[in-house]
Amino acid sequence: MLICRCEEITEEEIIEAIRTGARSIAGIRRRTRAGMGLCQGRTCRRLLAGILARETGIPSDDILSETRRPPLRPLKLNIL
Repeated sequence: MLICRCEEITEEEIIEAIRTGARSIAGIRRRTRAGMGLCQGRTCRRLLAGILARETGIPSDDILSETRRPPLRPLKLNIL
C-alpha cells in the first residue's frame, strides 16, 4: 500500500524503517524520505503516525510531529 504518494513510499518500507530503529516521524523521514515530497507530509503525516503507533505501541497522542520549516507550501519566487 502506498503511504507517501510524493516519494512513492510503501507501508512495507515504513514498517522496515521502524523495525530498524525509527521511533519518530523524523526517524521514518530520515530512513525513507516519506513526507519529504512536494506536499511536505500534509497528506501522509497522519498515516505515518498511525503506522508508528501500531508497530511500536506508542500512543498516537505521544507521537510528536517533526518541526515544520517555512515555507509550508510551495511559493513562487516573485511572492518572496
